[in-house]
Amino acid sequence: MPMELFTCAGGALCLPTRDGALVSRADGGNLIVNPPRKVWERSELTLDELRNWSCLVAAAGAAMLRTLPQLDGGCINYWEAGNWALNPLAPPEGGKRAPDHRSMHLHLLGRSMESADPNWRWGESPVFPRYAERADWLHENDRLTPAEAQAIVAATAQILTDKYGFARADIDLAQPCPSCAYPVAGKTPGKPVRCVECAA
Repeated sequence: MPMELFTCAGGALCLPTRDGALVSRADGGNLIVNPPRKVWERSELTLDELRNWSCLVAAAGAAMLRTLPQLDGGCINYWEAGNWALNPLAPPEGGKRAPDHRSMHLHLLGRSMESADPNWRWGESPVFPRYAERADWLHENDRLTPAEAQAIVAATAQILTDKYGFARADIDLAQPCPSCAYPVAGKTPGKPVRCVECAA
């Protein structure tokens, strides 16, 4: 399960699982933005939910560009996902209808000018694995570091308030996990809480 780094009225900014990053940090990094509630299709969101989620997506992308040196001169690809849940081999096995099984989310995929990965070569379309090939393909990718995640979370909060007019009450506090130092979303200051991975 992706780790929630930051939450607000627009949803949650998440780190992929240890073996789930689509892009290695050196090649640009990968974060996930979930909407404020689970939906199978973005058109299911209300106007306010869609507006706030779109602001979170834009703020998080801008924060990656602002804070990650590997994205100097680079860009972000915004990729709406949820299709692997529909694969016949995904649990429950068999054919699936999208409204019943898809959980819409957006991947922020950093694109570095210096990427050495042939799947993420600068100036080319990204290459994604087939469902059956995903485990071997994904396990080689390093996630963003705790320090990188902390910088992105801080910049995202600032952009949401300064540029998009979010009130402080619309943004949940985050603090570092005492074990791994990744940001932990929505926790009370002064009461350290371990992230979901360290608590497991």
